[in-house]
Amino acid sequence: MSKTKTKIIDDSIAVKSHTSAIPKTEKVRGKKYQEAKSKVDAEKSYPLPEALQLVKVTSCAKFSGPVQLHLVLIKGSINKVLDLPYASGKTKKVEVASDETITKLQSSKINFDVLIAHPSMMSKLVPFAKVLGPRGLMPNPKNGTISDNPEEAAKKFGGNSLQVKSEAKAPLVHTIIGKIDQPEKELEENFKFITDVVGARNIQKAVIAATMGPAIKVIVA
Repeated sequence: MSKTKTKIIDDSIAVKSHTSAIPKTEKVRGKKYQEAKSKVDAEKSYPLPEALQLVKVTSCAKFSGPVQLHLVLIKGSINKVLDLPYASGKTKKVEVASDETITKLQSSKINFDVLIAHPSMMSKLVPFAKVLGPRGLMPNPKNGTISDNPEEAAKKFGGNSLQVKSEAKAPLVHTIIGKIDQPEKELEENFKFITDVVGARNIQKAVIAATMGPAIKVIVA
């Protein structure tokens, strides 16, 4: 894995200059962030309960943002839709493929986060594979988005469902475990569920962070 990819989940990010005349500088964080960062030992991996306590007290946002989870995998990839024990806090617009969907795609209108299709609709969606595929929207039997009962399948993708997908060119996963104002128990159960599916032995590094908060390394048991 390249150092550049690993830096995605690291706390220090260099700000690249767009002109050679201006020297490279580091992004300067505000006082509130610096205070939050001082509460976290960047070299330490915390037990999950302690990490969740820290993520709540180091949140710098004025709103109830998501608790991010970043994983570095040892090998392989993942692309699954999981039904979490508790809500992830991420609202998704689910669409069941129809002739109306085809019309929208012909007009380059994509206003949904998940596309569910009956097998009979797939031949109509194939021409749009190059548009839907890169966005992770092409229906696929592996993640349950092709179904003989698409209306019923659509219900599954609302509520507590969450797509966990690694990057195309690197063994990195960026997802969420809930919102900062959720009880720690719910965040803990969602974290464990995701890491159990990914496989604890296949996780090289796990980091959680609140919106605009510092990274907190977590021990994956």
